[in-house]
Formats: sequence, C-alpha cells, structure tokens
Amino acid sequence: MKRLFFAVVMAAALGIVMFGAQNQNAPPAPAGATQFPLAAPAGKDSNARQVPPSGAVNQGPFDPSTWKYGPAFNAPAGAKIWNPVKLKMMQGGKVTGGTLFSSTDPATYCAMANAGYDFIWTEMQHDARDWEALARMWRTCPNAKAVPGVRIAYTDEREIQHAADAGALVIVVPTVDTAAEAIAARDWVYFPPLGRRSAGGGQAFDANMWGGVPGGYRSTINDNIVLILMIETLDGLKNADEIAKVPGVTAIFAASGDLGNFSGYAQGSPDYERAINIVHDAAIKAGKRLCGPFAWRDRPDFTCFQNGSETAAIARGVAAELGPLANTQAKPEVGPFAAPKP
Repeated sequence: MKRLFFAVVMAAALGIVMFGAQNQNAPPAPAGATQFPLAAPAGKDSNARQVPPSGAVNQGPFDPSTWKYGPAFNAPAGAKIWNPVKLKMMQGGKVTGGTLFSSTDPATYCAMANAGYDFIWTEMQHDARDWEALARMWRTCPNAKAVPGVRIAYTDEREIQHAADAGALVIVVPTVDTAAEAIAARDWVYFPPLGRRSAGGGQAFDANMWGGVPGGYRSTINDNIVLILMIETLDGLKNADEIAKVPGVTAIFAASGDLGNFSGYAQGSPDYERAINIVHDAAIKAGKRLCGPFAWRDRPDFTCFQNGSETAAIARGVAAELGPLANTQAKPEVGPFAAPKP
C-alpha cells in the first residue's frame, strides 16, 4: 500500500499530461504510475486513422487539411506585446538595427546592445562565427535596450531553428526570390498553427531569457517575433508582390547593396531606383513595414533601418567624442609613425 500511495502522489506532483517542451526535461514518472486510458489496445489495430477516440474534437477520418487546432498554446486573453521592436513597428515608429559584423566578444555585443539601437543585427550570412558564440553573446545581457536579432545565411530549418532557439526576436532572411522561399522562412520562424517550428527547447525558453514573459514564451512568441525578408535579386523583384503578401512576414527589406550588385546599376540611376520602388510598392500594397539602410531614414515610407558595423560605430563615436581633437596625432620625424617621405 505504501508503494501504491507513493506512486499516486508522485503522479499528481509531476502531472499526468504534459505538453511540448514542458515535458522534455521533466523527470520520468515512476513505473506504473501513469495510466493511458485512450491508448491503443496491446497488439491490436485501433483504427485511429478512421475513427477518433470518444470526446475528440476532430471527427471523421484523419485529415491534416481540416484539423482543428487545440487551445493548449493559445496566448492568454488580452496578452500584450512584450517585444519592443514589434511594438514600435505596430505603432509606426522608425526602427534601427545596429550591425554586429564580426565580434564574438560578449562585452562588445552588450555595449552595442545598450548604445541606443532597437535591435542588434548579428551577422551570420557573411561572418564565420558559430551559433554557440552568438548564443553566448545574447545570454550575457538578455535585457539590454536592443533585442537580439540575426541575419541568417539562407532559408533553412537548421539556420532559423538555431536563431529562434537561441532567443532571436528579429530574424532577417537574405536573397528571398520566391513566395515559396518566403513561406519556408515563415514556416521555420513560427510555431504551429502558423508555421512548423519544432518545440525543441533552447535558451530562448530559459527564465533569464524569455521563459518568464507574461503569457509564456511558447504561447506568445508568434505574436512577438519579427520576420524581415530581403529582396536582393531580379527574381526577388519579379516576385516581390507575392513575397510581401505571405502571412507572418513583418517587413520587406530593399537591399541597397545587392540590388545594385544583381542589377548592374548604381544607386541614383533610373534602373536602380526602379528596383527600389518595386520593393517599396510591394510592401505598401501588402501593408508590411519597409526596411533599408540607415542612410534612407528620410526616404518616403521607410521605417526600418540597418546601421553600420561595430567598428564603424566605434569610429563614429570617437569622432563625435573628440570633435576637433580627432586625428591630431603628433608626427615624429623617424620611426614607424613618421610621416611618409615624398
């Protein structure tokens, strides 16, 4: 009797039914304590594909296309946006992202994240840093003024899952050419029912990251994450309208450098400006935010901007701090710091 009583108490304490990531790190219930009243009979075909258990919401033959999703992960009624970037975008404000291009030093990241930007654009497309280095920087100062953001390398489950599980609140996807690519990006960024993100855990769920947000991370992140798709190629321009229409896309980015790279025209030329205006029109028609370089902060309808790298920010900051004393070093006549001879 003592063993039976202990088993019942433990089952009640641990909970018989657990969902998603919540049960993956929990200790197993004692053997025999958990009951499975709706389990298929041992060694028999339950015919579950055709016939649901008693009390099931989804009746008739199993069909993913008509599946009625359960409420287990619905955001609580009246849940408020807790990502300041998403909130600022919804309010129509101008959002700035500072680019952390090559540093892996948490102190450098945290200095950038507290410098005044809305989010940090951590570069994972053109830099060789690994995901562990990125995760370490983000968890060093999770409550910095700027939220963690990242430009991934490509539309891929592994890339986006790493970013999201590490705690990204802004995800930028480069060189999106088709609506199908936009849908793939959306699918890996969002949990069901909007997307296909797997509930695999990661530091995003930790209490010192987003695990303690009002309403819970799993239930509210779909309403808080920001997805930005970059239009950079001629194919992207061709399909810009359809890309921008994809549900879940927060903003479209007119890639100032690569639209020149792929079109062969320099900024200011009619053909280049036509390309930028195509992206502009697609975003406006779809009701999405429009992003570009910080230099375009006064260009009509642009409200989301990428700023320079950490090295450029240091140079600008020092120049502003020193004013007329900047670059007034003495010039020895000899040695490695001597002025070059004509």
